[in-house]
Amino acid sequence: MEIGQKVKVVRLRDRVSAPIAQKLGKVGVIEGYKVTDGAGIGVVVKFDDNTSTWFFEDEIKAI
Repeated sequence: MEIGQKVKVVRLRDRVSAPIAQKLGKVGVIEGYKVTDGAGIGVVVKFDDNTSTWFFEDEIKAI
């Protein structure tokens, strides 16, 4: 996954708030990375409505 790449949210690992749950199935652009607790790396995705949030790499798919 690279910055600027288009991705689609394909699943959510955990329970999330309603606004984030609404991103399931949406397409966005990777704008950065986030170090999560432990050894994981998250991906920050920005959507057409100018919101952004982070996802684990297995929650998104390149398109």
